[in-house]
Amino acid sequence: MDQAVIRHLPEQHCFVLDFAGQQARLDYQLSTDASGDAVQVNFTHTFVPEAARGQGLAEQLVRAGLSWARAQQLQIVASCWYVAKFLR
Repeated sequence: MDQAVIRHLPEQHCFVLDFAGQQARLDYQLSTDASGDAVQVNFTHTFVPEAARGQGLAEQLVRAGLSWARAQQLQIVASCWYVAKFLR
């Protein structure tokens, strides 16, 4: 499958991509320090609609999210089991 267009929606704390009229999603939460600067990201949930599963969409979302987090120099944690696989 070709690389899908992934959109980061920081106001909703997620990364999304549209596929066949449906939306796959990677959700996260930010933790801040005393000055309000983001210092940690926790990737909490991935979702791919059933009809779009098995096509690598979740992996693309996770790789995009991790790339963004590293570029922001955030500490990365994952309460989502799928994201945690990429951190091992």
